[in-house]
Amino acid sequence: MSNTLAEWRALGKYFKFRGHEIFYRRSGAVKKPIILLIHGFPTAAYDFAPIWSLLQKKFTLLTTDMLGFGFSAKPLQHDYSILEQADLFEALLAHEKVPAYHVLAHDYGVSVAQELLARQVGKKKPVLSVAFLNGGLYPEFHKPLMVQKLMLGPLGLLLAHFFTRKKLRASFDKIFGTRKATEEEMADFWELINYNGGKSAIPRLLQYMNERKRYRERWVTAMESTRVPVQMLNGPADPISGAHLAEAFAARNPRAEVHSLPGVGHYPQVEAPEKTAELYLRFLLVNQRP
Repeated sequence: MSNTLAEWRALGKYFKFRGHEIFYRRSGAVKKPIILLIHGFPTAAYDFAPIWSLLQKKFTLLTTDMLGFGFSAKPLQHDYSILEQADLFEALLAHEKVPAYHVLAHDYGVSVAQELLARQVGKKKPVLSVAFLNGGLYPEFHKPLMVQKLMLGPLGLLLAHFFTRKKLRASFDKIFGTRKATEEEMADFWELINYNGGKSAIPRLLQYMNERKRYRERWVTAMESTRVPVQMLNGPADPISGAHLAEAFAARNPRAEVHSLPGVGHYPQVEAPEKTAELYLRFLLVNQRP
């Protein structure tokens, strides 16, 4: 990654959200347009480190570790929800005095982005554009790993207790494409998951899979009906939300710009950072407002 994890953390700050300490990062000149980067499950905003320096040359970047993730608070007896994570981002945007922004979202974060789009229907539009990396935009096309299904069940906390770095490596090897995660990257992923007792929060965080079904109509309708520019950058080798998801998305969102990155899996920003940043910057430069 472009920064070591320690350097990344040292450059961040914290703010309070409903009594919880939330880690966030902002960089870039004040007058540049804002990109809000929304990370996925089960890692953190550090997933965007490989493309951070490429994007901040032309834009101001703002991101956070959501509640239950990375260096943010991870309350164990907490009912985590996508709706609350959207509240968190709205609180961060208010804290940083951001009136309008572009969104780049991955995995779990695509649902947060859909909720942010739903909240601006018929109102002033702070979301200027949205770009999706791999993620379950349609629950019927989302294919979670077996370990995720099991941890969502009644034995979730027990299974989380016995979840190891070796098992994380096995899971990530399945969802990465040709270019597998390095040992250094796996060490960083594992540290972010484990920080502050984070393994125990995993079963409760996984409730997002049920939320996707519960709020499907709200989120899909907002995404398919939005008039802001939309892009998808998809790693087709991903068994969770790869080529099958991109095909369905392209058919149902004819206005959207869709790119498939050959040989790439679930983490385009990690597996192919230069190409991901190139395509995303091109999209923004064409669609940004004066």
